[in-house]
Amino acid sequence: MTKQEGIMKEFKSMPITVITGYLGSGKTTLLNHILKNDKGYKIAVIVNDIGEVNIDADLIEDGGVVNSKDDSLVPLQNGCICCTLKQSLIDQICELVGKQKFDHIVIEASGICEPVPIAQTIVAIGDMCKQNHMPEICHLDAVVSVVDANRLAKEFDCGEAIVKDNLDDEDLENLVFQQLEFCDVIVLNKVSDVTKTELEKVKAVIKKIQPLAKIIETDYSHVDIDEVIDTNLFDFERSAGSAGWIREMEKDEEEQEEGETEEYGISTYVYQRREPFDAKKFAQFLDEDWKRNIIRSKGILYFKNDLDNCYLFESAGNQKNLKENGAWWATMPKQQLEVLKKEQPEMFKNWDEKYGDREVKLVFIGQNMDKKALKDKLDSI
Repeated sequence: MTKQEGIMKEFKSMPITVITGYLGSGKTTLLNHILKNDKGYKIAVIVNDIGEVNIDADLIEDGGVVNSKDDSLVPLQNGCICCTLKQSLIDQICELVGKQKFDHIVIEASGICEPVPIAQTIVAIGDMCKQNHMPEICHLDAVVSVVDANRLAKEFDCGEAIVKDNLDDEDLENLVFQQLEFCDVIVLNKVSDVTKTELEKVKAVIKKIQPLAKIIETDYSHVDIDEVIDTNLFDFERSAGSAGWIREMEKDEEEQEEGETEEYGISTYVYQRREPFDAKKFAQFLDEDWKRNIIRSKGILYFKNDLDNCYLFESAGNQKNLKENGAWWATMPKQQLEVLKKEQPEMFKNWDEKYGDREVKLVFIGQNMDKKALKDKLDSI
């Protein structure tokens, strides 16, 4: 039996809270507030920094609540826990649980971390326990996203793009949206730095992007610990499908046509058709006709010169990305397709005799969008 297996058999499930948020949003300040709680929680902290020096860990240790010498503070640096340091994260969680000293683990993710891989890693530990007929040693309690209200107010007003911070062409705009789309609690920080109108506008946008998460307005990341610790809010299927664009994609045409209540001009629009796009015209649309009031968009499409492959398109602010997303089912051999139809009939409910599963379906979230003009433009592509 390995050391990890021994630990898994012996201890009860440890709740884990993951704190995400882009650089300067207030994650470390929130974490220090949690650590200074007056409710008796014994909290262990895992802090991730992509650099060789873990600045956030130093700031937390300077607070005097936890430190690396008594094993309550674990710095994971020179890499990202959503990719290169996954195994290190698993090892450290197992080790902290094995100490039997803590009630809760809080993970402060690097500002450039995507939340989904972190959640998958933690869930995988529980799955591994079940597969080996062992008690679950840990579970994800909540994913908390810390957001700078002032920065978002500028971005959602279609102003300057969020500043890049040496991220090798990875745009922070997209990371911000990923962190918002996959969370249970949103700590909307620095609300005193914006006007009441700006605050309401930012909240309206957030609710379109992430309609299910709880929003807590605050300054200096002051939050009641009960809002972020032992919440039992996390559910993977719910979180994975909670993003506004996913919920819009899953609606049928009748639900989409029912309309919606718009706050501060923030609305969604779903464009769909069976015919493919012209690749050159779509590229021209992105380069010359893209409207700055489109805050977020995502969806699937295909092109006349490549009928077999599905593409995933997404935008966040001014950042746009298009990548291959695999072949359409309609490209499968007929015999294999018939077998699949019998095994998974629900996957073929939108099957078209001419196009199969091929379709263009794009969700746009924006402010004061001219939906007719957008539809007309897309129809011409």
